[in-house]
Amino acid sequence: MWSGIIVFSFLSFWVGTDFARAAQEAGEPAVVPLQQKKSALLAGVQRGICYSGFRHGQHPDRGAGAVNPTDQQTLEDLQLLSRNGNFGLIRLYDSDENSGDVLRVIKANHIHLKVLLGAWLDAEINNPDCPWHKEPYPQKDLDANKIKNQKQIERAIRLANAYPKIVAAVAVGNEAMVSWTDHKVPVESVIAYVRQVKSAIKQPVTVCDNFDFWVKNGSALAPELDFISVHSYPAWEGKGIDEALPTTIAEVQAVRNALPHSRMVITEAGWATVATEFGSRASEANQKRYFDELYAWTARENITTFFFEAFDEDWKGNNNDPNPNGAEKHWGLFTIDRKPKLAMAGW
Repeated sequence: MWSGIIVFSFLSFWVGTDFARAAQEAGEPAVVPLQQKKSALLAGVQRGICYSGFRHGQHPDRGAGAVNPTDQQTLEDLQLLSRNGNFGLIRLYDSDENSGDVLRVIKANHIHLKVLLGAWLDAEINNPDCPWHKEPYPQKDLDANKIKNQKQIERAIRLANAYPKIVAAVAVGNEAMVSWTDHKVPVESVIAYVRQVKSAIKQPVTVCDNFDFWVKNGSALAPELDFISVHSYPAWEGKGIDEALPTTIAEVQAVRNALPHSRMVITEAGWATVATEFGSRASEANQKRYFDELYAWTARENITTFFFEAFDEDWKGNNNDPNPNGAEKHWGLFTIDRKPKLAMAGW
């Protein structure tokens, strides 16, 4: 989601009660219980939030350098998110300069937040199954990405070791293996990166990917990890709000059935409030309902859950599409001006 994912409706075979019904009709074993012990919560926290603090006119590096938030802006964000214990965990997607700034601001201001730190992985192989990126990357670019990815891993290690009381875990890659990704990395390479990170830090190590990857292809990677990190997006799969939580439950249950011995965290699940792609399904009321229902359910199951995401970000989406109402810009619980949406009313 962080890099501007487009459409996932072709995954609908796996979602909702259709999955459970198909399993029953196929005579498959009873589902594995979902509920985890409270000790499975990441850093003892159930409620997390995906955080990227780029405001209007700011953006990560698009080839000509990044325009990062100021320390004061970052401090305002973190104080807002942690106020009254609203969120105890934030997820950062990379280990670039801005993520280092966030960690520094947390430490300098004694903010009560733990961090799931990311190491972003760019494409190391072409993926002809990506619906929106059909043109192959030149081999020189793929080779350059391998060097870039190694540097990203090294920066994640440095930051995790520099902030051992703040970084609760490190995530190696984000949606880099699922069938539709535009930044494909072979599972074997991800495993090698995971082993490198695990050998160099004391915190737990995970990998974040869509539920569909974990169900179909996660068996080789999961044993390498301290926990698996799952994504679920009912809205991208064409589901209405009445089907939203049942869809997520079915997807998470499918992962549990496939990987019954793995500790689990949900590192992305959300609902856009404006989206030409979703029509009237995108609204603040629907976001609030999914937010409330999701956190109530995962609290019962002792699953740490990161809602996607903290703030609207207008830099996201297709650079060539000026549409201000694209879904990627409007997943925030707060507007780009830091005004609370309905889900945050009263928090």
